Amino acid sequence: MSNRIQEAFQHIHAEEELKNRTKAYLARRNQDSQRCKRRGARRLVPAVASLLLILLIGSGCWLYFRPTAVISIDINPSLELGINRFDKVVSVTGYNEDGQELAESLDIKYMDYDKAVRALLESQKITELLAQEEALSIGVGGSDQRQCERVLSAMESYTEGHANSHCYSADLQELEDAHQAGLSYGKYQAFLELRELDPTVTVEEVQGMTMGEIRDRIAELSGPEREDGTDGDGSSKETGGYHGKQNGHGHDNR
Repeated sequence: MSNRIQEAFQHIHAEEELKNRTKAYLARRNQDSQRCKRRGARRLVPAVASLLLILLIGSGCWLYFRPTAVISIDINPSLELGINRFDKVVSVTGYNEDGQELAESLDIKYMDYDKAVRALLESQKITELLAQEEALSIGVGGSDQRQCERVLSAMESYTEGHANSHCYSADLQELEDAHQAGLSYGKYQAFLELRELDPTVTVEEVQGMTMGEIRDRIAELSGPEREDGTDGDGSSKETGGYHGKQNGHGHDNR
């Protein structure tokens, strides 16, 4: 009898020991799981930080390389400068062979726009053309109106004193139309003006003409000008023959 009682107590103690071992095992498993989670979280922090850094850098790059204003320069070389919100040149596009050659000959990308424009105007090619009294047209347009007004004011000061020069404000929709036609904005405006007088003129013809040649053609088709500055019917003729969108900023130093 006593042996049976002793066996029963031993069985109870064995069950208690098994329970205790099970509890200890589960506790260790839980601790191990918590440690793994903490290690995983620690590993995740650098990955998340790196991802955020990449996103921030990508966003900054997008802002830096996105033009908010365009400066269209036409004389014989036709080219455009894309200006970002920080007034840096982020793109230089030549719209004819001379424009492409000039763009490649000058290292003006990522310059401040004022230095870039001065470098263009002081280049041998444009200096020679200005000395020959070729027509110089500079247009400014973009999505940032305040920036465009400031840049246009600077362009007017740069061209002051240059004979036969003209600065004006560019229309965004017409700027897009010009690019679709493969022309800079200034030459596109001259093309539209010439087409009103000669509906047969094509974009391809205008691409191979200088701004001076286009203006001369417009003057020929506009009729004789009297010495007193009026047309044959007595009405006055606009000085310089420029009719693009000016929004109060256009001027002619002719």
